[in-house]
Amino acid sequence: MDERRQLEAIYDEHAAALYCLLLNLLRDEQETRDVLHDVFRKLAADPGLIERARKPRAYLLRLAHNQAINFIRRRSAADRRVDVLAQSEPEPFAPVTDPDAAAFKSALTNALAELPPEQRAVVHLKLWEHLTLDAIATLLDIPPNTAASRYRYGIDKLRTLLRPVYDELK
Repeated sequence: MDERRQLEAIYDEHAAALYCLLLNLLRDEQETRDVLHDVFRKLAADPGLIERARKPRAYLLRLAHNQAINFIRRRSAADRRVDVLAQSEPEPFAPVTDPDAAAFKSALTNALAELPPEQRAVVHLKLWEHLTLDAIATLLDIPPNTAASRYRYGIDKLRTLLRPVYDELK
């Protein structure tokens, strides 16, 4: 398989998961697309990167996470980050027509936005990518206990924020 087709196959298989992770971290669609583009540009520049990875999906998630962190660090100031968050409301979930499901989806999106980026990343990787805490720790280059505590604190905060919605819908 030539390099272009290989890159297209990788994109087809993993781009949606990478996009969701990046959107959860960056909270802005355009910035998410830019960072996702950077990830695949890096892969195109060195096709052997993915071939050398023992677990390609985990490697791509870590590469996307690192690219997002680098992007965040390059942002000019904290005010810029606050402005971007205020101007956009990302939609990491599929559209729904049921009013109760729509209310819960909106509440969950807002609750996720309340989490610090470190907790949001761990919660996303655990719930949507179904990674173990050890895999998350490796992926994010943090100790396993840190991954576990970020997950626990994130879930506790989501539970607190979503309890009123749950009580209203039941």
